Amino acid sequence: MAMALVKDLVNLGHHLSANDRPRVCQRRNSAILIQRVRLVTPLFEEIRDWGIALPPSALLAFKEFHGLLQKIKLLLEECRDRSLLWCLLQSESISQKFQEISLLMAATLRRIPLNLLDISSDIKEQIQLVRSLSERAKKILDPCEEKMHQELLQLLEYRSLNSIEISRIREFFDLMHLSSYGDFIKEVNCLHKEMQSLSSIGDERALSSLERLLGFSCSCRRLLYGPSPDAEEASRSACSLNHIVPAVESNTGGHESAGLEVINPPHEFNCPISLELMTDPVTIATGQTYDLSSITQWFAAGNRTCPKSGLKLTHLGFIPNFSLRSLINQWCDEHKQLLYLSNPEDKICCASKETLWPADSIETAKMTAAFLVGKLATGSSDVQEQAVYELRLLAKTGMENRKFIAEAGAIPFLVPLLSSEDSAAQENAVTALLNLSIYNNNKALIIAADALDPILEVLRTGNSMEARENAAATVFSLSVVDEFKITIGSTSEAIPALLQLLLEGTVQGKMDAISTLFNLSLYDGNRPKVVQAGTIPLLVDILQKDEMQIIDDALAVLALLARSVEGLSAINALSALPLITQFLNQGSSRSKENAARVVLSLCRTGGDDMKGCILKLPDAISSLQVLITSGTPRARRKARSVLKLLHSCNANVAARIRYSLP
Repeated sequence: MAMALVKDLVNLGHHLSANDRPRVCQRRNSAILIQRVRLVTPLFEEIRDWGIALPPSALLAFKEFHGLLQKIKLLLEECRDRSLLWCLLQSESISQKFQEISLLMAATLRRIPLNLLDISSDIKEQIQLVRSLSERAKKILDPCEEKMHQELLQLLEYRSLNSIEISRIREFFDLMHLSSYGDFIKEVNCLHKEMQSLSSIGDERALSSLERLLGFSCSCRRLLYGPSPDAEEASRSACSLNHIVPAVESNTGGHESAGLEVINPPHEFNCPISLELMTDPVTIATGQTYDLSSITQWFAAGNRTCPKSGLKLTHLGFIPNFSLRSLINQWCDEHKQLLYLSNPEDKICCASKETLWPADSIETAKMTAAFLVGKLATGSSDVQEQAVYELRLLAKTGMENRKFIAEAGAIPFLVPLLSSEDSAAQENAVTALLNLSIYNNNKALIIAADALDPILEVLRTGNSMEARENAAATVFSLSVVDEFKITIGSTSEAIPALLQLLLEGTVQGKMDAISTLFNLSLYDGNRPKVVQAGTIPLLVDILQKDEMQIIDDALAVLALLARSVEGLSAINALSALPLITQFLNQGSSRSKENAARVVLSLCRTGGDDMKGCILKLPDAISSLQVLITSGTPRARRKARSVLKLLHSCNANVAARIRYSLP
């Protein structure tokens, strides 16, 4: 087993050493990291070639290093295979990842017991050199990449491509190694993959940046290369239009399902024109959603009205409905219905298939938002239900959409729907408010519209669990503002309703509830209320049940509540200290960090009595000492602060913990 691990390390080291550097982004960081892997690999080669025995401590360290090499492999592949433009836009955060992985390499190499291994002195010196270099790792921002990053930001600020010299655009894309139509096709496909990935995790801010980047790149592609026949053929070959896999006709005249059961999708997923599952849903000026191919044919036939409502259209623009598309893809995955991967060319389109970047797209979004709000204000109940659903989807993607919807006056008309007996209307209304609240300026508008009490009522007695959980997420979003922490905490319903959801909700609902409790507890005046509502017994119960998904957050809330006298008393009453200290050396790195925060808060609030209780726990000091050497930077600081407090409290333990202190 040990030798098999060593051979894997050698093979993985050779693979990474021969890795191609990225074409554009993170070339310098990648080269440094690859070189360090190349310098460490001879250690494993010598052990493999000479059959050197491994002590248990070395075997454990080698397993850790194997995991590290896997992380390095993923990071290098990420820089090499992802969208070049997106990587350039995220250059600082990716550079931060390289720094973190270098520091992790230093910590892992530090745990290899070189003095117990019968290896040559040259190899030992080489490992020590790599460790020393990794310990001093800093975030490296390549000057050339930084210059290109600034150029991209400047180009994205322009309202129209007509105001930019074409030579400047061509020079930039040449530097990015996007110098042919085929390169652009590949880049656009990569951007779509990034968008699908971010849609699945709901990263709205990043999605908004990606939308603009995708529209910009598609516009530049057309400007530089135009819609030539070769280009169109390349686009078709790169990715065919979305559609459900058809049945295969048999020789007997029947059909085979290719091993898949055909399941009827929800009617909301079907195009009102073709009545088939939408593969590229787009929303037109009336707020209705259609499949791209169907509505394009409708407009091409000379029609200037909405097929479903019959209303005359103020414009023929439309915007892709990525939220609905994500739901359709999710449904297809769950029901094993296959879709061909699509390659929609532009994020914001119009009937002529010309890209609206970005001024026209903004006008289109404004008109769509205004139309939907008008229907919400004056339409029948059925029309209102459809309008709030479309607003929910429109508000899910893009900060500008959220701004335009609020400016059109949607929020006051959404509030009454929170009290609707119709489950769908209530759920769509609270989710629309959740999506709108992500835009910071809208938070005050939601509070000003007296929406807080109805939102809390949905949180407490909503018609569906999803509505209750989205109400909790809305309260969390509002509680980001310090002023609203006080407003929410002063209501009698908020904290009990969150605790009820913490008991009854799904994992996601519990995470929303506990995150909101954390935000509210950041304000000192709310902590006694949170404690008195019975929060601490619920949090301790979570720790005992080993609910791993929310243990990190439970410990974070406990750390805040432990700063108050009420919180200290509640934790003492439950005799929870031994349970909390267990997490100093188990669970995720964040669990350990938060456990150290709780212990530190207890030390500061509880004085010498609490310090004495901690000193009596058999593993507390050793766990803190281990955390100082292996924890995150914040965990190390917290653990060191606890040891200092314990050191000053009891001279008898000073010798035991002195070496851990700076």
